[in-house]
Amino acid sequence: MISRREFLSSATGFCPFVRTFSAATAAALFANHNGKNLFGLDVTADLLRTAPKARYWLSTANAINNCLKCHDPKENRRGKAHEGQPAIVKCLLCAQGCSLKAGERGKCRARMNVNGEMRSLVYGRPVAIHLDPIEKKPFYHFLPGSTAFSLATAGCPLHCKFCQNWEISQSRPEDHQVAFTPPNSIVETSIDRKAPVLAFTYNEPTVFTEYMTDIARLARKKKLRCALVSCGFMNSEPLSEMCEVLDAIKIDLKGYSEDFYRKVCSAELQPVLKSIKQIARSGIHLEIVNLVVPTLNDSEDMLRALPEWVMGEIGPDVPVHFTRFHPDYQLLNLPPTPIATLERARDLALKQGIHYAYIGNVPGHAGNHTYCPSCGKIVIKRSSFFVEEMNLNNGHCRFCGKVIAGIWN
Repeated sequence: MISRREFLSSATGFCPFVRTFSAATAAALFANHNGKNLFGLDVTADLLRTAPKARYWLSTANAINNCLKCHDPKENRRGKAHEGQPAIVKCLLCAQGCSLKAGERGKCRARMNVNGEMRSLVYGRPVAIHLDPIEKKPFYHFLPGSTAFSLATAGCPLHCKFCQNWEISQSRPEDHQVAFTPPNSIVETSIDRKAPVLAFTYNEPTVFTEYMTDIARLARKKKLRCALVSCGFMNSEPLSEMCEVLDAIKIDLKGYSEDFYRKVCSAELQPVLKSIKQIARSGIHLEIVNLVVPTLNDSEDMLRALPEWVMGEIGPDVPVHFTRFHPDYQLLNLPPTPIATLERARDLALKQGIHYAYIGNVPGHAGNHTYCPSCGKIVIKRSSFFVEEMNLNNGHCRFCGKVIAGIWN
């Protein structure tokens, strides 16, 4: 018996209608919200049998929990009786704050209320594994030239209309037929591939935080480094755990606008800013990326406000990448970002006092290089995602001796 993905792939040869659907879109046709496909088969049964208990949640089934934690402090609760059955679970992992009845999932689709307990449907189920240059993440000040063993599961708490990895980030775990892969297997494979860095990326790794932190703890014992590529929409307690076990975090600050976050990402800006400040205070390596989308987050005011906030809250040494948008997912109608817009964003950041401002997704551009903020000479020269020249001596500019912020060995 062939899989539904194989069936749809073969069907594109004779059916123009089917050709317009991706694997993830087709999977949505074959599975409804009750977890059953068109043939009445329960596609979540195996997931539920093996899904471990998640962390960071409250349940009305647990009498020792403070029920008020599930309510907005401003909510008028006068005259409202509490109903303890069926048990409701409040997710405390990300800023979406989902309250779930039995059988319901969070907005990330990766966590479910199973009989009054929160279960992770993605623990041990990576759907994408790849070896990447660390510069592709992008990390420009964290072990440049290294290879990163990269992995992702399904799911994301955001719904960005421009997502380049939407086929996994917007999918459900049961859309992917993958074998269970324990944390130690991920670590050993990274060692076998001679990759000194493990990167949690592609989707939003917060949704598999239990799996990620278990892997990271094992990796640290093996002298591997771990890096997170994130939207920054997690709550402070789980982020604290991540900061304890990770070595670097890159945050996608998608635009300095509440309106943009709500309309384009189905999220909020303030939790992301709060996460960035918490990471900076933790002392682990931090970089920021801003995908500049034409007409949506490329106004002069936004391009000025973002580096101004960075300077005021976390200082000049955090690398900031202004990345070129390419039409994808639900924004196929927009053109790629003009290079002049990215150059303007970078110039504004440098004028604000940011030491390390970059232009991303434009191979060969001079804005890909790292310049010494003191003498202005190139200390790291890049071609696409690869390092061509290093002019650093133990983290210092080879020409003038200035300390260059980052982790270099």
